[in-house]
Amino acid sequence: MANTTSAKKATRKIARRTIVNKSRRTQMRGAVRTVEEAIKNGDREAALKAMAVAEPELMQAAQRSIIHRNNASRKVSRLSRQIAGLAK
Repeated sequence: MANTTSAKKATRKIARRTIVNKSRRTQMRGAVRTVEEAIKNGDREAALKAMAVAEPELMQAAQRSIIHRNNASRKVSRLSRQIAGLAK
């Protein structure tokens, strides 16, 4: 348990940030899930619309250190490649 006042404040701050970060992570995962579902259904138009929402979500999550920036870039790249594959 934290002993100093600064350590106690830090734990309160961490708890607040954790709640915010969990919310953002959930929102990001939901956006990615809608893209994956559209790809699975073979609906290219829906996938493109969902991707327009998911890509900024992923990049903002990376900027805010919720996920690693390489992880975000990799997800965007893989989803884009899968959407491109639907055109065939």
